[in-house]
Amino acid sequence: MSLTRHEIREKAFQALFALNANPDADENQLYQQLLNPDETAELEIPSYLSTLVTGVTEHQAELDAKIQPYLSQTWSLDRLPKTDLIVLRLAFYELEYVDDVPGKVAVNEAIELTKAFSDDQSRKFVSGVLGKAVMNDHI
Repeated sequence: MSLTRHEIREKAFQALFALNANPDADENQLYQQLLNPDETAELEIPSYLSTLVTGVTEHQAELDAKIQPYLSQTWSLDRLPKTDLIVLRLAFYELEYVDDVPGKVAVNEAIELTKAFSDDQSRKFVSGVLGKAVMNDHI
């Protein structure tokens, strides 16, 4: 089973969303459920999937600190919809830590994730935050 990077990002989003709800979940089991819902056989986990999930998890506090300045004074990370926060964490992680992903690609992929897992309002919000962050080159 060969996944595109876009599909891997979708699986990473789903894994991070599940881990947000249940931090004690077994990551390998979670990956298997996401990659192979029919449980036909244990599949090899794409390395980029574990890179994204582990990276976002390990750098969560740092990523949140980078996101916070781009929120208005009336918003905090706690008030953001979890979908938006997870998409932003993924994008900021790729922008900061993944050298072979151009900034435009990371931003576009984040917007695509928002389209798939949230609504138009969230898409505009995520796009605005990432646009400001990339424009200010603070990532």
